[in-house]
Amino acid sequence: MPGAISLVVPGNVRALDPAPAMFEAMLTGWTRQQQSRLLSKKTIGDRLSLVRRFALFNGTYPWEWTPEDVEAYFSAQLSGTSPLAHSTVRGQQGDLQLFCAFVTDGRYGWASACQEAFGQVPVQVCHDWNTADHVASFEGRPGRRALTYDELQTLFDAADDRVEQRRKRRRKGVLAAWRDAVLLKQVYAFGTRRRETAMLDLQDLRHNPRAKMYGRFGALEVRFGKASRGSPPKRRTVLTVPEMDWIVPLLEEWVDEVRAASHRAGIRHCG
Repeated sequence: MPGAISLVVPGNVRALDPAPAMFEAMLTGWTRQQQSRLLSKKTIGDRLSLVRRFALFNGTYPWEWTPEDVEAYFSAQLSGTSPLAHSTVRGQQGDLQLFCAFVTDGRYGWASACQEAFGQVPVQVCHDWNTADHVASFEGRPGRRALTYDELQTLFDAADDRVEQRRKRRRKGVLAAWRDAVLLKQVYAFGTRRRETAMLDLQDLRHNPRAKMYGRFGALEVRFGKASRGSPPKRRTVLTVPEMDWIVPLLEEWVDEVRAASHRAGIRHCG
């Protein structure tokens, strides 16, 4: 099985310092196991980083961890001037639970190897009484709220002012500032995420047969939507709605007048 100790640690090799060598081998095996599930590099990297931080905080290795270590670590993360958000804590607890499930699974052989080398075996240290449940659909901070229409207009005006200021001063960056202003408004009009927005291209603007008045800007095809676990990016189509039809002339101006100049200047553009 991907991640098994027999595929990570050669049977005829003995480490001079077995404890850190075993820990690194565990992380290597867990990496391979996650790669076989087609998880993204970022997901795997974030999980490995969490396990390393947890081990460094406690000064112990997985076969020495106890539930009290989990409680001490997350109590520290929730204290201080900048405590972690509830969703972040819950996600980290889930990742730590997955790592413990991996090293305690008898099919991978890590528990028996730890018993032979150290006289201890790793156990599942995350349980119902020291981890948070996902009981609320929204876990954002209460202090965060949506912008009012006046605040949103101020934001858009500030983006437009950057373009005018650079143009009046005859400074570089006019096209880049213009692109940013259009992207900012496009994000609000179509509701795209950061990666979705960054990966847009001109070909993603589509006609909508039921909204011919919007021409080639009747819909936006999002090709790099948020992926499910182990799956490629999702695709979806966002329609231009009457409440947001003010975005159509802005896109027309960008595509027909500004985009060509942006392309000649070597500036990367979206949409």
